[in-house]
Amino acid sequence: MATVDSLSLFTGLGLSEHKARETLKNTALSAQLRDAAIQAQQTLGSTIDKATGTLLYGLASRLRDPRRLSFLVSYIANKKIHTESQLSAALEYVKSHPLDPIDTVDFEQECGVGITVTPEQIEEAVEVAINRHRPQLLLLVPTFLGEARAVLKWADGKMIKHEVDMQVLHLLGPKTEADLEKKPKVAKARLEEAARRTTKDVVENGEVAGQTLSLMEQLRGEALKFHKPGENYKTPGYVTTPHTMDLLKQHMEITGGQVRTRFPPEPNGILHIGHAKAINFNFGYAKANNGICFLRFDDTNPEKEEAKFFTAICDMVAWLGYTPYKVTYASDYFDQLYAWAIELIRRGQAYVCHQRGEELKGHNPPPSPWRDRPIEESLLLFEAMRKGKFSEGEATLRMKLVMEDGKMDPVAYRVKYTPHHRTGDTWCIYPTYDYTHCLCDSIEHITHSLCTKEFQARRSSYFWLCNALDVYCPVQWEYGRLNLHYAVVSKRKILQLVAAGAVRDWDDPRLFTLTALRRRGFPPEAINNFCARVGVTVAQTTMEPHLLEACVREVLNDTAPRAMAVLEPLQVTITNFPAAKSLDIQVPNFPADETKGFHEVPFGSIVFIERTDFKEEPEPGYKRLARGQPVGLRHTGYVIELQRVVKGASGRVESLEVTCRRADAGEKPKAFIHWVSQPLTCEIRLYERLFHHKNPEDPAEVPGGFLSDLNLASLQVVEAALVDCSVALAKPFDKFQFERLGYFSVDPDSHQGQLVFNRTVTLKEDPGKV
Repeated sequence: MATVDSLSLFTGLGLSEHKARETLKNTALSAQLRDAAIQAQQTLGSTIDKATGTLLYGLASRLRDPRRLSFLVSYIANKKIHTESQLSAALEYVKSHPLDPIDTVDFEQECGVGITVTPEQIEEAVEVAINRHRPQLLLLVPTFLGEARAVLKWADGKMIKHEVDMQVLHLLGPKTEADLEKKPKVAKARLEEAARRTTKDVVENGEVAGQTLSLMEQLRGEALKFHKPGENYKTPGYVTTPHTMDLLKQHMEITGGQVRTRFPPEPNGILHIGHAKAINFNFGYAKANNGICFLRFDDTNPEKEEAKFFTAICDMVAWLGYTPYKVTYASDYFDQLYAWAIELIRRGQAYVCHQRGEELKGHNPPPSPWRDRPIEESLLLFEAMRKGKFSEGEATLRMKLVMEDGKMDPVAYRVKYTPHHRTGDTWCIYPTYDYTHCLCDSIEHITHSLCTKEFQARRSSYFWLCNALDVYCPVQWEYGRLNLHYAVVSKRKILQLVAAGAVRDWDDPRLFTLTALRRRGFPPEAINNFCARVGVTVAQTTMEPHLLEACVREVLNDTAPRAMAVLEPLQVTITNFPAAKSLDIQVPNFPADETKGFHEVPFGSIVFIERTDFKEEPEPGYKRLARGQPVGLRHTGYVIELQRVVKGASGRVESLEVTCRRADAGEKPKAFIHWVSQPLTCEIRLYERLFHHKNPEDPAEVPGGFLSDLNLASLQVVEAALVDCSVALAKPFDKFQFERLGYFSVDPDSHQGQLVFNRTVTLKEDPGKV
């Protein structure tokens, strides 16, 4: 059999020559398909029809347990399994029944073996579905297909599709020219707007604190295939052992079938917008399924961990509206992890190695000469590592496996003499992520270990290690990271920005760390809504910042009370002010909903307006204050009209003199402008993007490196802005809409008598930023 021409064998199954050659490049697939084809030929002869060949290829490419190949091929070759739906059911059955022997009666019942569906049954099922939905016929053809398939599970899908087409044709007649006319493409912007509006409608009906889109509605593609608790073995790629079912039974007894997730940050930096997606996903998925989520600190590298990061991470999780079921630490389990490492050595699955770190770098590091050292020798050496008899880098404990990316024998323990923030000098050896991650998940009986895509290369080691120790094995699921254009989020690069003086610290409002976004004034609800809109996909997602800002505006529009502020003041004296002293003006906190209350501001004979709201020589279309062109003052009920312009020695306009009248005593002005009277002097910080280019870390886009791409105008400080006195008692992080200017938040730099405001976002999106 070894001499069989595989290429001819595969083309004989109906594969194109190109497809056959591509298949041959996959050693595992080609071996399994060759075995399947040869076995089928023993029943069918040398000629195999294309339909059977397609099923054999589907079997070989999707079967994860080679032990079941012969069993399933016999059903295909004997035409007992002859449709795609039957094959899918068969693959699902063997995956969910990993132990021998297979109950053939139950198997055949679950896979529709022996069931024949007549054309008359198909016609009747389609007719019932169409009659049920006749009024919405044009929109629901896919529904007919689905309902007919649900009734006739084992029917041929092509036959159902043909019958639907025939019955719809009978009802509606043939397609007209209008039906066949190619529809014009909708502009991308309109599509995005429609999607935004649709998402907004959904978002407004949710219930998680701030995360208003159902978690299940966020899921896309592969993420919808999550297993049920206790059904880990149904996950593609999950490795079963003779102990798997017993371990899952014990797991279910401990958890009661509860969904358990965890958010496992390293306490060596500040969380950023990408972590917000991870927090929402882990906590949200647990909440959506009435489960629990742990906050577990992966504190296995004492060299990089600081107490301030632990505190900041806890604060950010709480700020986003989530409460962990329990806060745990990898260091909680150091004793158990050490005991398991000893057991791994005893089982011949780990060894002490003396290759240096530099020897292990690169794509093809040399194999360890110590891989086959005696078990007893490794046990003694590992104990010596534990007792501090080796210097850092002189010895490691390595596991005997090859990972997806080709990395061989990953390190499980290394020597570090840095004191640990929780265990002090108790340990001088620390476990690695590859060793710790899956075992901590096992200890906490996590059901869904949700990781970003870069950890996919560690999935095999995850399953391998749990199975090597015969402990409960959770399932690792990967999803795509969330990134933003015009941003850097890596710890190392943010530290470079701080060192270069480009930003003040981790919480500089121009960054996209969560502490920076909070300081800038982004509400946690808006961040959660943004994560909900992005959804959870397997593919990496890179979004435009203006989409996040749109979520911020939606929340602040409903929650930020209005106030008035002037950034570039121009003094205006009302020469015929109608009262001997200032008037108290009632201003609605939310003009669109006056039931939310009012605040009071003084209105006196001297007011300040924006310098840009006056022009001596206005251009055509200018509607604000000019000679012969009065304007209204918002909320006062008064209109002012220019009488005199006062200039300084340089010719610059220093003040204006105007008269006023009641707004209802004459023609309505073309515009109403904001103003302040008897105001507070405040500092206002205006922020723009930190980088000029979308991808500042991309050498092709920014050859000089991200530090060369800094926008030197990303921060403008207005030191003597004037704000109405209604904000006098504002506290850090209080938020306001300054009318006609944007949304602003009180900065923690504020102190008694000196408020500092950060502009969170402008009132409208800047078209130049899209």
